[in-house]
Amino acid sequence: MKYFKYIFILIFIFGCKKNPKWEFINAKGNCTARHECGFVAHKEALYLIGGRGDKPVDKYTIANNTWSSLKQPPIEMNHITPVSFNGSIYIVSGLTGNYPLEKPLTHIYKFDTEKEIWQTVFKIPIERRRGGAGVVLFKNKIYITNGIVNGHTSGTSSMFDVYDPINNTWKVLPNSPTKRDHSSAVVLDNYLIALGGRNTSYHEENNFQAFFKTIINTVDYFDFSTQEWSTFKEVLPNPAAGSGTVILKNELYFFGGETAKKEANKLMFSFNLNDKEWKQKPSLNIGRHGTNAAVLNNKIYIASGSGNQGGGPELTSIEIYK
Repeated sequence: MKYFKYIFILIFIFGCKKNPKWEFINAKGNCTARHECGFVAHKEALYLIGGRGDKPVDKYTIANNTWSSLKQPPIEMNHITPVSFNGSIYIVSGLTGNYPLEKPLTHIYKFDTEKEIWQTVFKIPIERRRGGAGVVLFKNKIYITNGIVNGHTSGTSSMFDVYDPINNTWKVLPNSPTKRDHSSAVVLDNYLIALGGRNTSYHEENNFQAFFKTIINTVDYFDFSTQEWSTFKEVLPNPAAGSGTVILKNELYFFGGETAKKEANKLMFSFNLNDKEWKQKPSLNIGRHGTNAAVLNNKIYIASGSGNQGGGPELTSIEIYK
C-alpha cells in the first residue's frame, strides 16, 4: 500500500511541475515604475521603454537576472508598442504629453541598445499619426493598426498602415472593420489579428471617463494572402484595454488590461486557428494594464504597468509564464 502511496505522491509532484503558471521574478534591482509604456524582447534581453513622464530605458538581462538603466528617449513617449528589427528597437507610433490631450508622435524613432543611441528616422504623415495602436512585424515590415489621434479626447480610428524600415517608406492600407484604441495586434500564421481596446472617444455629459466601459470584444483579422479584413465569429471573453498580447507556440494569449472595474484585469485566455475557441489559462498574480507583454525563449514576460484603472499604482514587478 505504501508503494502505491509513494507512486501517487511522485505523480502529483511531477504533474504539478508541468502545470504552467505565472510567477514573480525575484530580479536583482527593480525596473522604473511606469505605465502606458512599451515592453519588447530584443537580443536575449527585455526592454521597458517610455511611459508617462521622462523615463530611462530599463533592460532586464535574463542571463544574470538583473535590471539596468539605459539612456532615456529624446522625447516623452507613451502609449507605444516597440518592435525589434535588424538590431534596433523601433517606435513607430505613440503619444506624448499630459492627459487628457496627449499629442501623437510626429516621427519614428530607432534605438541602438548597444551604443545607447536614439535616432529620428522618419516623419510620419500628419493624417496618420496616433498612439495606443496595435503594432506588429511581418516579413521585415512594421504594421500599425487602429489607435487614437487626440489623446483621450477624440480620434479613435480604424486606420491601418505599414512602415518599411529597410526602404524608409510609409503606405496607407485598407481600414480595419472596427474602430478601437489602447488595442493590441499580433501575427498568427498569415493573419494580422487586431483585438482588445476600447473607444476612448466616447464621453458622456458629466462623465468624461465614460470610455472605460466601451471595451471591445470583437476580434478582427487581416489576411496577408488576400489583403482583406474579416472578423472572427468568436468574441474575446476577457475584453480589456492596454492588455498583454503575444503568440506562443502558434497560440494567441491575451491577458491583463484596463476595464470599467477599479482593479486591473488578471485573466488570461488563449486562442488558436485550429479549434477557434477561447480557453481560460492561469491568471496573472497581479492585474496590470498599460504595458506590453513579450516572448523570449518560449516564455511570456510582462513587467511594470498600472495595477488599477487609470495611472496608479505604477508597478515595478515582472512576471513570467512558463
